[in-house]
Amino acid sequence: MTGKNIQFPQLFLRLAISVTMLSAVADRFGFWGKNSAWGNWENFEKYTRQLTFFLPESLSVFSAYAATFLEILFPLMLILGFKTKIGAFGAGFLLLIFALSMTLALGVKAPLDYSVWVGSAAAFLLANQEKYSFAMDNRKLTDK
Repeated sequence: MTGKNIQFPQLFLRLAISVTMLSAVADRFGFWGKNSAWGNWENFEKYTRQLTFFLPESLSVFSAYAATFLEILFPLMLILGFKTKIGAFGAGFLLLIFALSMTLALGVKAPLDYSVWVGSAAAFLLANQEKYSFAMDNRKLTDK
């Protein structure tokens, strides 16, 4: 993905990864109503404990908060194009951890059904771009 002809596909990828991650955050706060996977924070914590069965309960709860914070931070970085490479790598690693945890706890099919591997791979592909179109990263700082 290099050259001028990738400006819009690259932006679309940034937005697609971001909206997908922010949608998951919206779900755990009950914004999706009847069409939700968790619907509230308590159900999300229970799901997180299921995925992080190998951690002590206190670390499992912490991981729910940490994942939520990062699932807000990285998408905002991608949408704004601010430190885009860091945001993309962060999203890629976060989704990779999620995919591995889902595989261990729920089996191979679960992360495939939710395209978590694809999201992680897409974020890593985005992270390896040389330049980001429509990004704050491209702004030149001037001394006044």
